[in-house]
Amino acid sequence: MKLVFKNLFRHRLRTALTILGIAAAVMGFALIRTIVGAWNAGVTGAASNRMITQHRVSLIFPIPLPYRNDIAKVPGVTGVSWGNWFGGVFGDPNDFKNFWPRFAVDPDTYFDLYPEFQVPPDQLAAFKKERNACIIGRKLAQQHGFKLGDVITMEGDIYPGSWQWVVRGIYTGRDPSTDETQMFFQFAYLYEQVRARVAAAIDTQFVNSRAPTKTESEREFQQSFVQMSSAIITSLQVISVVIVGIILLVLANTIIMSVRERTREYAVLKTLGFSGRHLGALVLGEALVISLSGGVLGLLLTFPMVQGFAKALPTFFPVISVAPLTMALGLGAALLAGLAAAAVPVNRVVRMPIVLGLRTVG
Repeated sequence: MKLVFKNLFRHRLRTALTILGIAAAVMGFALIRTIVGAWNAGVTGAASNRMITQHRVSLIFPIPLPYRNDIAKVPGVTGVSWGNWFGGVFGDPNDFKNFWPRFAVDPDTYFDLYPEFQVPPDQLAAFKKERNACIIGRKLAQQHGFKLGDVITMEGDIYPGSWQWVVRGIYTGRDPSTDETQMFFQFAYLYEQVRARVAAAIDTQFVNSRAPTKTESEREFQQSFVQMSSAIITSLQVISVVIVGIILLVLANTIIMSVRERTREYAVLKTLGFSGRHLGALVLGEALVISLSGGVLGLLLTFPMVQGFAKALPTFFPVISVAPLTMALGLGAALLAGLAAAAVPVNRVVRMPIVLGLRTVG
């Protein structure tokens, strides 16, 4: 090990740059895997025993509210609730921090079907009593400094006009995969405001029309969103594999250069009694120290990078963290790169005749 470290620091700049190159590659590998994992967090956190019923053509088309009575009669259904995407613009529309999911829901049934959204009983009771009340996630409250009693004002896009809600509840996630960046308000508030802008005759004319539906588990419903971007996700996964190849090339170049420069030294060591196994261990040890140092440094740099993504895009990645598997794969990639990069130089050193080595000029 003494000789390994002495060899490492003979060219400090080259060793440092190699370690930094490997660190950057490992960080990129871990970051891509973390982003892919965060993208799939909605699927991971979805319940397999909840079903989502939507219009068969597209979820942008509403389905008649009376359908809930028919759905409730289906064998196996134990509870029914509904939600409507709101949209709206809060503050600067170009700032990603001002975008978060907003749903108009039934206050009496929605949170019974979503026990992972844990709301204090007194706050839930206050929410049910006030028409323009809302409940927001803990992370959302922290990001914007919202607290109980605050008024949130938005400009409607799907539903035009100025909208105001009073924060009456802040929910926390029961599980680590629970999204804490959402906002829920009473469906009655949305219905009444929209109804006030449209004639009652038009509003009720099509309430009993028959619209085809598509029913699937919540997990499948969430997966459909992920599948919309499957090409992007696949590309990211391919890039993560390419990065491992970059690690190998960077390290292999350094090790091959080092062995070429020290060919005469290895020949001298052989004449002094060092076996091929000893010399191979020196080359392999140097490669592993560099690769693992770069791997550890890369993983350490990944954590602040992930935190930066979480702060910059809180609602796009509400649940994002570096998984233990990602850390293991990052270190494993660095380790395998070290072994692969050293394979050819070790073979060269072990098989090298002493006379030929002494004649070599590095």
